[in-house]
Amino acid sequence: MKMKQFNLLSLFLILINSFGSANSTIVSHDERAITIDGQRRILLSGSIHYPRSTSDMWPDLISKAKDGGLDTIETYVFWNAHEPSRRQYDFSGNLDLVRFIKTIQGAGLYSVLRIGPYVCAEWNYGGFPVWLHNMPDMKFRTINPGFMNEMQNFTTKIVNMMKEESLFASQGGPIILAQIENEYGNVISSYGAEGKAYIDWCANMANSLDIGVPWIMCQQPHAPQPMIETCNGFYCDQYKPSNPSSPKMWTENWTGWFKNWGGKHPYRTAEDLAFSVARFFQTGGTFQNYYMYHGGTNFGRVAGGPYITTSYDYDAPLDEYGNLNQPKWGHLKQLHTLLKSMEKPLTYGNISTIDLGNSVTATVYSTNEKSSCFIGNVNATADALVNFKGKDYNVPAWSVSVLPDCDKEAYNTARVNTQTSIITEDSCDEPEKLKWTWRPEFTTQKTILKGSGDLIAKGLVDQKDVTNDASDYLWYMTRVHLDKKDPIWSRNMSLRVHSNAHVLHAYVNGKYVGNEIVRDNKFDYRFEKKVNLVHGTNHLALLSVSVGLQNYGPFFESGPTGINGPVKLVGYKGDETIEKDLSKHQWDYKIGLNGFNHKLFSMKSAGHHHRKWSTEKLPADRMLSWYKANFKAPLGKDPVIVDLNGLGKGEVWINGQSIGRYWPSFNSSDEGCTEECDYRGEYGSDKCAFMCGKPTQRWYHVPRSFLNDKGHNTITLFEEMGGDPSMVKFKTVVTGRVCAKAHEHNKVELSCNNRPISAVKFASFGNPSGQCGSFAAGSCEGAKDAVKVVAKECVGKLNCTMNASSHKFGSNLDCGDSPKRLFVEVEC
Repeated sequence: MKMKQFNLLSLFLILINSFGSANSTIVSHDERAITIDGQRRILLSGSIHYPRSTSDMWPDLISKAKDGGLDTIETYVFWNAHEPSRRQYDFSGNLDLVRFIKTIQGAGLYSVLRIGPYVCAEWNYGGFPVWLHNMPDMKFRTINPGFMNEMQNFTTKIVNMMKEESLFASQGGPIILAQIENEYGNVISSYGAEGKAYIDWCANMANSLDIGVPWIMCQQPHAPQPMIETCNGFYCDQYKPSNPSSPKMWTENWTGWFKNWGGKHPYRTAEDLAFSVARFFQTGGTFQNYYMYHGGTNFGRVAGGPYITTSYDYDAPLDEYGNLNQPKWGHLKQLHTLLKSMEKPLTYGNISTIDLGNSVTATVYSTNEKSSCFIGNVNATADALVNFKGKDYNVPAWSVSVLPDCDKEAYNTARVNTQTSIITEDSCDEPEKLKWTWRPEFTTQKTILKGSGDLIAKGLVDQKDVTNDASDYLWYMTRVHLDKKDPIWSRNMSLRVHSNAHVLHAYVNGKYVGNEIVRDNKFDYRFEKKVNLVHGTNHLALLSVSVGLQNYGPFFESGPTGINGPVKLVGYKGDETIEKDLSKHQWDYKIGLNGFNHKLFSMKSAGHHHRKWSTEKLPADRMLSWYKANFKAPLGKDPVIVDLNGLGKGEVWINGQSIGRYWPSFNSSDEGCTEECDYRGEYGSDKCAFMCGKPTQRWYHVPRSFLNDKGHNTITLFEEMGGDPSMVKFKTVVTGRVCAKAHEHNKVELSCNNRPISAVKFASFGNPSGQCGSFAAGSCEGAKDAVKVVAKECVGKLNCTMNASSHKFGSNLDCGDSPKRLFVEVEC
């Protein structure tokens, strides 16, 4: 008997040890759903990347995500940010991953930890540190001992950090799922048999870490067991897991798209995004994650690419500054609420599908206690009037109607009843005029253009191999001696460079020759400019500029960056062309620029270099120049932005902290934008684009935590291309006006984001028309003056709620039986 008691006690202790604590959460899965503590769940999730926001923003972002109806926060883990040098780690400030996960836990939400460690994410080099690339015999994401050792080391470190803080659900923590690798299924065929062997190794390595929760591999068909494969894309309703015992999971529902320098602003409608979600759950989905739910900002040099912008807003439900992106946030919240009310039938119910014709289907989920239904119309042009269970339903094209009780339509993805918030830059108070000082990048050109560098090598070297990505900038410098008898000598000579530099600047004998800016993704090009050479020694200096390293594709780590050559001098003598190849000459390489190396942007070094800053003759359109000014932080708590219109290209710091690269001189093309967006039909990154012919990014987020509320703040600019700093202004981002278009029998909620509603610009109940900013009354209106009704309910208040009904606004027989709507526009 005693022995039996001992065995039972031992077993009990083993169980506690296995799951971390008696309060551990058991997470499993089957073909229908993720199961948490014995209960099948539908899970609504959103991606928030901790380094793309500041740590003081995390609680508010996570709270708004929870209020929006999410259960889970999903994040990547960024290897190059946490291990910038081999075995030297950084988990401080915005990189405090443990604090971020604990903030999620404190809000009562779950977490999905996507370790990768390849992340893509439009992040520099896909999240890989460049020192990894520069290790001997290195190949990424394949059977390569060096890579596998480093990947396992970093993955194990992250797992152990989570275990030490008891953050896995098996220990009582919030992490219910973890990911190894990322979207490898998109490129596996390029790696042949070694790709299959590698992904098997990834699965075995991850499984050996014994985290007590399931592992996922997104976009990985036929993922090795016990990994769960998942889907990424704009739509995943037609996705079916290769393994029939796996649940249908969607790890990235792209809420919009990212921006590239020189590109237009992408936009995905709330109607289409909601349609994709409702269709996913109609067709058996169980876990759905928004990528992004909050995109944030690519501070510093973390933006990937090439040419990913500093803003990573992504048209997400929470915008770059953390504001609600309405109507997207609110429209999705209403859908989430209904889906949660249907959780039991969706995860346990029997499923039946009825074809109603013309691309319309009804899906019934039924248990003994309750039935819930969807009616989906995937026809992109034709609305549908269908009879279902003896009742008629009007289902617009490209929409899903949700019937929680299979009787009354409670929601339709195409009928948006949530307000639209128009975000503007606050210009009520004239921004202070900044008083600038400036200095050139280098005091004498001879120091850079004729001096020795950090490395001397025979031949041309890839930029990544030299800089280790410590800088965007690398000088390539060489000398060439020419005499009168040199065969190349003529009155018509040019410099010809075959280059992969994202931007190239060329100097000959200290004089600027010209530049090349890559457009239309043509990063392999020939630069040629006429040059004036002298008899004797000529000094050639090429400044190669990178704008984010490639982050996607097979073998992307081996893609060339910088000047790969050949570099030639070309002499033209009538019909004869003579070339002198300088590619194998001795080249001096200098990493970065003097101002960066001396940290002119740092508050600590500001005094040391103060004497070299000038207040006289502030230059405009001067290349390779530094500018600095003091300013006072805008009052209040509204998000702060700096308007860099008028500048060329460079980087900007606030009180020594980089808020990213800027390039407002790079306009998008004049073509491809539409004034109105039709949500119907499949979305793509070019659909519904706007801001044609305008700067891809003009405004840059300045987190309040970077500012001193009292006293002076300092802005420092490095201007590479030449611009006018006198145009720079600080502003705040506010909700300027709010519009709502609600169908009858729905509630209208209006809010100016903590600002009072000041006036009603338009209100009409009946059949009004138009878009926000250009509403017009229709042929019939309610008997009551709608403007006065709304003004009484709302003016002077931070928010207000009213019913869109004849009782509230008065009936009008002229409208007949046609559906009535309430259109409202208020000023904040």
